[in-house]
Amino acid sequence: MDTIAAISTPIGQGGIGIIRISGPKSLDIIKRIFKSKQAKYTPNTIVLGKIYDNEELIDEVLVSYFKAPFSYTGEDVIEVNSHGGTLVVQRILEIILNNGAKLAEPGEFTKRAFLNGKLDLSQAEAVIDLINSKTKSENDNSIKQLDGILGDKIRNIKKDIIDVLVDLEANVDYPEYDIEEISREKVIKQISKSLSDLEQLSHSFEEGKVLKNGINTAIIGKPNVGKSSILNRFLKEERAIVTDVAGTTRDTIEEAIIHNGILINFIDTAGIHETTDIVEEIGVEKSKKAIEDSDLVLVVLDNSSKLSKEDEELIDLVKDKKRIIVLNKIDKQEKISAEFRDLFKNDEIVMISAKENCGIEELLDMITINYINNKVSGKTDIVITNIRHKDAIDKTILSLNNVLNAAKSGVPLDMISIDIQNSISFLGEILGDNVSEDIINGIFSKFCLGK
Repeated sequence: MDTIAAISTPIGQGGIGIIRISGPKSLDIIKRIFKSKQAKYTPNTIVLGKIYDNEELIDEVLVSYFKAPFSYTGEDVIEVNSHGGTLVVQRILEIILNNGAKLAEPGEFTKRAFLNGKLDLSQAEAVIDLINSKTKSENDNSIKQLDGILGDKIRNIKKDIIDVLVDLEANVDYPEYDIEEISREKVIKQISKSLSDLEQLSHSFEEGKVLKNGINTAIIGKPNVGKSSILNRFLKEERAIVTDVAGTTRDTIEEAIIHNGILINFIDTAGIHETTDIVEEIGVEKSKKAIEDSDLVLVVLDNSSKLSKEDEELIDLVKDKKRIIVLNKIDKQEKISAEFRDLFKNDEIVMISAKENCGIEELLDMITINYINNKVSGKTDIVITNIRHKDAIDKTILSLNNVLNAAKSGVPLDMISIDIQNSISFLGEILGDNVSEDIINGIFSKFCLGK
């Protein structure tokens, strides 16, 4: 296998730069370009010395040596810690490549860790999730999966299902022992347990989507109800233009914040109303698309005006969406009737004044706490955030339901083994036991260079 090398730290000025080498020639390469007073290279030690290009001194560096298989990739690994800076790090990499290494592809170090059995595929995917995490909650969940909590759970479920398959095959191979009823009872009991565990994992994906992607929250309302002012209060900056002229916002504005440890992706929309202006019409259509794609809608109404036909049409438009009714402009005289609140007694209603910055924190709390309804509670040990894992789990659930229904209806046990085998195969996809090279390459292509 080729020896690979890449820069593992961001390009630019910094305290240090790290160049990583992995493969059978790692130690030979570093011996040719690195000189130190310490003659012997001892695994798991750091050596101070200097990098040379022939006789030219390039930099004073620290070199770490990790001997296979006790390294990140499972191969011999060398890490060179140089001074930070675009030129010096790039020059050291070029010297390493000129001495026999090949430039690593994105994610190739982690890919080798997977291929060498240092990580299962779910752990490898957790690496990129950890790198890309934007909130503490997402970071904590990625660390758990990198530590192997999901892989261990899937392996245990898979083992239980394999035990059922072994029992079925014994029943087929040795029919003279008449263990049909014992096997059927075991199938029903064990498959029911495995189904329960998998359904819990599948249901956790809703929480996982919030952890990974945040809450997509559309701010909607008719023109001049204060949508942009609310967005500015959320962001604590003047991001959107605010005037007394209706229809100032003609396009969607997207910004994100973190509140209560949860990412909230806000989409400030153009006022939804009847218009003959072609530009406003485009804005209204984009607003409707934002509503369709949102997880949550903030319906902003003017508390100082009577409920209009446009308001009612807007409320009807989002009748099937998770929503919060936001009564803005409470600093003015109230004109929305009490009957309105009775009409929406099943909705969350928050009264605010964007102008006076009143009620904004309460609204943010309601978005994160009430919307997720304790889904992101931190009490669930395993949360699925990867759609590939969710798809494999759901296919497993479908196969096991077929097994359970067949076993309960008295179908001969040898006829249900194919669904059990399928379920084992689907779970293996999560761990990387049986996935195509294209899927593996696709996963690791999302990684950054040097990881």
